Amino acid sequence: MLIASLLAEAEVAPPLWLLVPFGLLLLAIALGPVAFPKVWHRRYAHIAVGLGVVSVAWYLFVARTPAPLWHAVEEYVGFMALIGSLFLVTSGIHLRVKGEATPLTNAGFLFLGAVVGNVMGTTGASMLLIRPWIQMNKVRAAPYHVVFFIFLVSNVGGGLTPIGDPPLFLGYLKGIPFWWVATHCWLGWLVAVLGLIGVFYVFDRQSFGRAPRRIREEIAAPDQWQFRGGHNLLWMGVIIVAVLRLPFGWREGGMAVAAAGSWLTTKREIHRANHFSLEPLQEVAWLFLGIFATMIPALAYLQIHGAELGLTSPMQFYWATGALSGVLDNAPTYLAFLATAMAGQGAHIDNREAVLGFAAAQPGLVEAISLASVFFGAMTYIGNGPNFMVRSIAMRAGVKTPSFGRYVTHYALPILLPVLAAVGVLFFSRWRILG
Repeated sequence: MLIASLLAEAEVAPPLWLLVPFGLLLLAIALGPVAFPKVWHRRYAHIAVGLGVVSVAWYLFVARTPAPLWHAVEEYVGFMALIGSLFLVTSGIHLRVKGEATPLTNAGFLFLGAVVGNVMGTTGASMLLIRPWIQMNKVRAAPYHVVFFIFLVSNVGGGLTPIGDPPLFLGYLKGIPFWWVATHCWLGWLVAVLGLIGVFYVFDRQSFGRAPRRIREEIAAPDQWQFRGGHNLLWMGVIIVAVLRLPFGWREGGMAVAAAGSWLTTKREIHRANHFSLEPLQEVAWLFLGIFATMIPALAYLQIHGAELGLTSPMQFYWATGALSGVLDNAPTYLAFLATAMAGQGAHIDNREAVLGFAAAQPGLVEAISLASVFFGAMTYIGNGPNFMVRSIAMRAGVKTPSFGRYVTHYALPILLPVLAAVGVLFFSRWRILG
């Protein structure tokens, strides 16, 4: 794994200037679609790869330590295999809703999506449910519908099982028991989910109240559901088994078999009904290729200087992990801070018995790192893989979505952050009330 190589080669410290490509890529993702949209949509792959090449060249030709690169490739291949297979399999399932959803129906749908995210992953749940979510709200679909879907289904909802979100899966591979997070973090998960749904209900109730009476009566009509492509649930099961039971290589091969099997056995009319396109997956693949490459020195710098941060309490780890999970991919960020926390206790993250013992001895630290890495992945479009894909699908469906900057300033900071801060105070501060 990427973090293992960083630990093993901690003496290879990247220069501070090597963090610049990562910062530039984040800036480009934030400003490109707004400042120069036509150029960005034609050249985003070139920009991402070009900045990634800077980091790759330094490790190959200057530091002459290719091990971090190979481990980054392993992480990226695993990441894209999971994202891609879930995208293809869930695109073969068509959920159709006739009629429109009331605020209460929408709130129930989001809660269901949060639960489903723990069974088929936030990526699978997002790809399965985003299209019916848009269809349910087609009369009054607004940016906040997409944003709250990303908050709850694409991120926060997947905080209970290793299947739910990549950070927890990596923790499971390192030695955290499968049900550990569910048994230790369920109350924090519930507070965050219900808090966000409560805020959403206020937004949606106001929108519903402003709709003309004729539209409100149409929206209140009973919904009729149609479900097609159910055989893809079997292919979904193949992906889950591969994730939980197979080693690297075989695991990705199993997911590729599931994706190919789904594609070959699904009627083309189902894909047409879902307005299927590979563009959302392509955008994630190119941008995260650049992100995975440029964040190698960023994570290495954190690993080398992590002890200087003076992190000791669950609250400190909660905010530190959260701050980086919003701008770095949250999976390696989880491992970086788990490694930092264990190093402070004289333990090593690559020892499964040590990880299990650390979780038993310091549950508060592991809980804080686990919840923060999952929850704060919703702070930006790049915090978690499904975020970009949901936005892309919504845009193709004609739903107005906020830009990178507007997503952060108008939704993540004023809405999501206070809810996550409340979770921190309730469960991880010295004045904690719960947990």
